[in-house]
Amino acid sequence: MNKKLILFFFFIAILIVYGQKSGKKVFVVDISGDIDLGLAPYVSRVVSDAEKEGVDAIILKVNTFGGRVDAATQIKDAIIRSKVLTIAYVNNRAISAGALITISAQKIAMAPGSSMGATTVVDQSGTKATEKYQSYMRSEMRSTAEKNGRRPDIAEAMVDERVVVKDIPELDDSTKLLTLTTEEAMKYGYCDFISSDFKEVLKHFNLEGAEIIATRTNWAEDVVRFLSNPIISSILIMIGIVGLFTEVKTPGWGLPGTAGVIALALFFGTNYILELANIWEIILFIIGFGLLLIEIFYIPGFGLVGILGIILMIGSIFFGLLGDFPTISSNDISNAFIQLASSIVLGMITIIFLSKFLPKTTIWNRLILSQEEKPQEGFISNPDFGFLVGKEGKSITPLRPAGIALFGSTRVDVVTEGDFIKQNSAIEVIRVEGSKVIVREKV
Repeated sequence: MNKKLILFFFFIAILIVYGQKSGKKVFVVDISGDIDLGLAPYVSRVVSDAEKEGVDAIILKVNTFGGRVDAATQIKDAIIRSKVLTIAYVNNRAISAGALITISAQKIAMAPGSSMGATTVVDQSGTKATEKYQSYMRSEMRSTAEKNGRRPDIAEAMVDERVVVKDIPELDDSTKLLTLTTEEAMKYGYCDFISSDFKEVLKHFNLEGAEIIATRTNWAEDVVRFLSNPIISSILIMIGIVGLFTEVKTPGWGLPGTAGVIALALFFGTNYILELANIWEIILFIIGFGLLLIEIFYIPGFGLVGILGIILMIGSIFFGLLGDFPTISSNDISNAFIQLASSIVLGMITIIFLSKFLPKTTIWNRLILSQEEKPQEGFISNPDFGFLVGKEGKSITPLRPAGIALFGSTRVDVVTEGDFIKQNSAIEVIRVEGSKVIVREKV
C-alpha cells in the first residue's frame, strides 16, 4: 500500500512539474552592433517562421548605436507586419536606427540605466543630413509610434531638436535632440516594464515558462551579409570588370568572361535580396551585357554597340550600389561613386599587372603554346608572293585600285597604289607586303 502511495505522489509530482510548463514558445532575436542590410533578411525570416510555427512572441534584444536607415526601415516593416506579439527589450541602448526598430515593437521593456532616441540622420562623418532626409525619418518615427499607440511628437523629437513636446516641461526644449532614459521612457509611454532580469520580462508579459528559442542567421543569410560588405562587393565588381574587359580584348569566350559574369551575378543577386537593386537595374545590366556579346561575336572590331553596352552595365552597377529613395542621401551617392571608381581603378591596375607579369609565369606557359612556328620550318599563315616582285603580268579585271591580275598561269589578287588601271593592261609588281601584292601600270 505504501508503495502505491509513493508511486501515486510521484506521478502527481510529475504532472505538477510538466503542468508548470506553459507550452508557450518565444523566439529571441539579437539586434546588436551595427544595423546593416544583412540583418534585414534575417529578421524578416524570423518573423515569417514565427507566424508559421504559431509562437507566442518575438523578443528583440536591442543594444545598438544604430546603423543604416534603409536597413532599419526594412526591419521595422517586418516587425510592424508581424501577426505575432513583438517585444523589444532594450539592454543598455537603442540609439538612432535602433530606436526606430524598438518603437516598431508592440511592447517595450528596458533595463535600468538604458537609453533610447537620437535618431537624426547623419552621414559617416557624423554630419547632419539635409532636411529631406530628416523629414523622411520624422515621418517614419511618427507613423511607427502612432501604429503602436505612442505619442508621435516624442518620436519626432528624437529626430529633430526643433520639435517641441509642449505639455511635458522637462521635454520641452527646442535646442536639444531627445533621448529618453529608462525612467523617462516608462513615464511617457515608451516603455511598458523595467527590469534587468530577462525572466522577469517574460513573467510580466505572461510568457513565464515558455520555451526560449535563440534564433540565428542561416548559411544563406551569412553569405548575403558577407557579400554585401563594401570590400567584398568592390572585389566582385573588380572581377567583373577584369573578366569582361579580357573577353573584349580576346577572341571568343573563355574563363575570364565566365568569372566576370558570375561575380556580377553574385553582386546583383545580393543587392536584389537586400532591396538595393531592383529588377530594372538588373534588366539594364542584362541589356548592356547583351550588347557587349553582340559586339564581341558579331561585329568586327569594337565600336558604338560595345561602348553603349559598357555604359549601361556600369550605370546599372552604380544604381545597384544605392538604396531606394528617399533613404538615399548625398553621402550614399558619394560612397557609391567612390566604391565604383575604386573598383574600376583596381580593375585596370589588375589588368596592367596581369598583362605585364602573367606571361612570365610558369602557369601562363602551361596554358599558352610557347613553340614558335617559323616560315623556315614550313609554317606560314598566308601564301608567299615574294617571288612576284619585278614580274610582269596583265590585269584581267579593272583595278579600282584592287582587282585580279594574271602572271603566267597564276591568278593573283592585286592592288595599285591608288591609280586606276584598265582591264588587259600591262602591269608589273613593285613590292609585296604580307599577302598584299602591289602593282603599277607598265609604260
